[in-house]
Amino acid sequence: MSTMQATTVRCPDCGRANRVPVAAEGRPRCGHCKQPLPWMVDAGDDDFTEVAERADVPVVVDLWATWCGPCRMVSPALEKVATDLAGRIKLVKVDVDKNPRLSRRFEVQAVPTLLILDQGETVARQAGAAPAPALRQWVEQSITARKG
Repeated sequence: MSTMQATTVRCPDCGRANRVPVAAEGRPRCGHCKQPLPWMVDAGDDDFTEVAERADVPVVVDLWATWCGPCRMVSPALEKVATDLAGRIKLVKVDVDKNPRLSRRFEVQAVPTLLILDQGETVARQAGAAPAPALRQWVEQSITARKG
């Protein structure tokens, strides 16, 4: 997979649209106001290593399925967390039905399953949906525990 793939992200501070690569070094910033941008991308069996494991920031991995009601409920909460923690984390979404190798690798028994990876290593894991404040607290505690 080429790192030339990008998503368009609207800056939460100034509202400008920015193209953000799915895989890159560093942390994305708005081309206009220079504020950190939320980094939310999809990954799969073929590009997960490049997109998630080689990231310079901690990665929240959302292992989900289209048919899963709790997955649809947790998705906006995760996007809020990614926006609130812009520049500090990357959110990578993986559809387990389309990516069976990753599903097996991470031994997904229930969806949604959430992981936090730091330099490719799983440092936290939880299954099930939760509201944005609880997810943010879990992410921040996991990242802080890893650094401390």
